[in-house]
Amino acid sequence: MTQEINHSYPKSYIAIQEATRVSGFTMASDIQTCSLLKTLAASKPAGKFLELGTGTGLSTAWILEGMSQDAKLVSIDNDEVFLQIAQEHLGSDQRLTLVHTDGADWVENNRGQKYDYIFADTWHGKYLLLDEVLDMLNPGALYIIDDMLPQPNWPEGHDLKALKLIEDLEAREDLVITKQVWATGIIIAVKAS
Repeated sequence: MTQEINHSYPKSYIAIQEATRVSGFTMASDIQTCSLLKTLAASKPAGKFLELGTGTGLSTAWILEGMSQDAKLVSIDNDEVFLQIAQEHLGSDQRLTLVHTDGADWVENNRGQKYDYIFADTWHGKYLLLDEVLDMLNPGALYIIDDMLPQPNWPEGHDLKALKLIEDLEAREDLVITKQVWATGIIIAVKAS
């Protein structure tokens, strides 16, 4: 049984969704995940936000929708074509900094930064450089990942990587985590103070 969710869509969402379809990008976050990202963003007024993996900006739009006007979001992606869609539709938002760069380079060059909310939607900060990204969390900060349930676009053997990631997160004593069998499989962690 599928539950209908009543969403108040961000202004730019439908236009980004159409540009995403035309672009051929197939790894966008689903609508349930996006709604949750918005709700969790509202819990961090004046917060510092980080999104690893902008894609075309669909989830970015929802995070911005939940953020307070004095919050700041840095969103990075290594694909200039997809990032340009986000730039076109969201670039005028003064709270947002879009960065075209390699994820590993960005993490290595910004290790001293601290954030109140990190959505890791790419390999870096999730399957690669996990410890380095978790070290960027302020006490009480949120770390959010999706696609933890089997997905049709997973390459062979990816399920083992996902299980290993879950084990690594559960073994950490500095995180309080909840695993949700909902949407595409979401894990929310809070950095213990």
